[in-house]
Amino acid sequence: MWAWTLWMLPLLCKFSLAVLLAKPENISCIFYYERNFTCTWSPEKEASDTWYTVKRTYCFGRKSDHCTTGNSTSTARTSCSFYPPPITIPDNYTIQVEAQNADGIIKSDITQWRLDTIVKTEPPEIYSVKPVLGIKRMVQIKWKRPVLAPKSTTLKYRLRFRTVNGAGWMEVNFKEGSNGDTTYNLTGLQAFTEYVVALQCVAEESVFWSGWSQEKMGTTEEEGKLVPSPHGLDLWRVLRPAMVDGRRPVQLLWKKARGAPVLEKTLGYNIQYFPENNTNLTKTVNTTNQQLDLYLGGETYWVSVISYNSLGESSLATLRIPAIDEKPFQCIEAMHSCLTQDQLVVEWQSSASEVDTWMVEWFPVLDSEPSIFSWESVSGARNWTIQQDELKPFWCYNISVYPMLQDQVGEPYSIQAYVKEGIPSVGPVSKVENIGVKTVTITWKEIPTSRRNGFISNYTIFYQAEDGKEFSKTVNSSILQYGLESLTRMTSYTVQVMASTSAGGINGTRINFKTLSISVFEIFLITSLVGGSLLILIIPTVAYGLKKPNKLKHLCWPDVPNPAKSSIAMWRGDNFEDKLNVKEFDDSVNMEEERILKPCSVPSDLIDKLVVDFENFLEEFSTEEPGKGQENILGGEKNEYVTSPYRPYCPTGKQFKELPLSTEIPSRKSQCLSSGVPEGTSSEDKEQLLSSASSLGLDHLCEEGAPNPYLKNSVTTREFLVPEKLPDQTKREV
Repeated sequence: MWAWTLWMLPLLCKFSLAVLLAKPENISCIFYYERNFTCTWSPEKEASDTWYTVKRTYCFGRKSDHCTTGNSTSTARTSCSFYPPPITIPDNYTIQVEAQNADGIIKSDITQWRLDTIVKTEPPEIYSVKPVLGIKRMVQIKWKRPVLAPKSTTLKYRLRFRTVNGAGWMEVNFKEGSNGDTTYNLTGLQAFTEYVVALQCVAEESVFWSGWSQEKMGTTEEEGKLVPSPHGLDLWRVLRPAMVDGRRPVQLLWKKARGAPVLEKTLGYNIQYFPENNTNLTKTVNTTNQQLDLYLGGETYWVSVISYNSLGESSLATLRIPAIDEKPFQCIEAMHSCLTQDQLVVEWQSSASEVDTWMVEWFPVLDSEPSIFSWESVSGARNWTIQQDELKPFWCYNISVYPMLQDQVGEPYSIQAYVKEGIPSVGPVSKVENIGVKTVTITWKEIPTSRRNGFISNYTIFYQAEDGKEFSKTVNSSILQYGLESLTRMTSYTVQVMASTSAGGINGTRINFKTLSISVFEIFLITSLVGGSLLILIIPTVAYGLKKPNKLKHLCWPDVPNPAKSSIAMWRGDNFEDKLNVKEFDDSVNMEEERILKPCSVPSDLIDKLVVDFENFLEEFSTEEPGKGQENILGGEKNEYVTSPYRPYCPTGKQFKELPLSTEIPSRKSQCLSSGVPEGTSSEDKEQLLSSASSLGLDHLCEEGAPNPYLKNSVTTREFLVPEKLPDQTKREV
């Protein structure tokens, strides 16, 4: 029993640790007419990699197919689309979503869908908004029926409109006429007022409205003689940095006051501006535009604008332009934005209760200088709303709020916002720096603002060794470089950086690099060790040389032997030195020159002469009485006679009895040489003498021994041999 429990324990642990799949729920499908049939579901996230398969039956249940999504890391993991041609209307679809991962499979409930009720069309296109001649307070709107809309279905329309300066929209619903009429008369408007209109439509049985059409503007007819509006104009300015010559560019903007009944046609505007302390320098400009570029000095200025027409002038609108060195007051502590339904809401906090008027300014953040500024005054509130349709999706907007207290404008507080975010258009451009043995630094540039399509939430660095596993590192959006560590030495890597927004991410450029085989530190370390070792070796050597210079000199420059002072020169003394042509050197000559062996010419018959001289020496030696003092063969001085180790003492006519050995020269095997030939003997006489020496070998015999290899190899023309019957001849002589 216990063995069975232990065997089942790993399986139970594995089952308990497995992540159960979430059942797909909240399935929603939309039929984008003649484009695709798309279904979405929840949950949006899974704990492990999950694949989804959407199974569809169509043609009223006679056919079926399916589509499959990617794993849970895909940006569209909970959405799947079917594409034409097998999408027709009318039809009934059956949809079931199946989720699968390594832990199992789970299916959703089966849902039924009628294409008539979920079809979504393209928005209509408005091409004119004009007044009807003779009819007051009305404009006629004409549009084109959407091309991607069922022709057999009646469309319903929703029209919204507002004045150009109005904040709120008004809506009107109506149905398409039986004859397919695409015009509508909008009544109940104000006379001689410019309106903005937009239109959307929906199939009669469908629940999905199309998007809003592009906005179009039109003006109603003028009605009688009416005085200008007492509300005047809203006036604003955009201050720019001062120029080199001290002038300060100021862009002046104005528009009709918000909510004011504008019933007259404006013919132009009169602008006056002057320094605050000198009204005599007042300048006047007339224009029909709603903006003007002024170049003012560094002091404080006052600007006033009046609109006029054939009936008169509006009230005066004034604005104070602060001096360059004037510091504005601050009263906004925080500000944030949020999206609610189809509106963007901006809220701010301020502790200054006396400030009750605010100016909101917004413009798109472009890579170049913005040229379009929008602005609006807010009173009695600390929030501001704008319809999402008034802002472009995927554009970043800079929103600033200026506090206004009487004639002064305070320090603005700014934030950035998107009404809709998307995946960036391009990925970050990256490069590698500081490549090492196991480390490298990856740097990348920020994506241009106009191509981000949203707030960059993070960056992910993907890197992979050649034929290896891919790794990734994620950093926040404020970091533009990252150091990779624990790489492999001398290995090729591929790296790319992905920039992500709330809608998804996109990879940047792919680059390759190779780690080093040896680092600069290692090179420096090896060089230091080798250099240090050599230095440690050199220092004792120099110290030893300074202490004992002669020994060091002998090791570096050894003595070269002098041939004139060799043992062979001692055989004949001065005569031999002359024959070697060796020069005598004076004792005063430099020690360095004495060690140089200088070349000398050697006679070609040197060997023959050596043999002859040696024979003469033996002959002279043999004629002297033994026991008497002999002259030194080298210098003529009286010395004890030294017997040559290469010839035993053998007097003529006597048998050799005892070999006298010298204590100064090592003993060798006995050899027998013939008597020396006197110097100056001719070649014929030499041959006779040699023949006699051979025949008289009984008088010059020694014990048996090997010939001297030096004399045998040196004598090239003569060789003294002992007769084979030497013992017998010796006996006869006795």
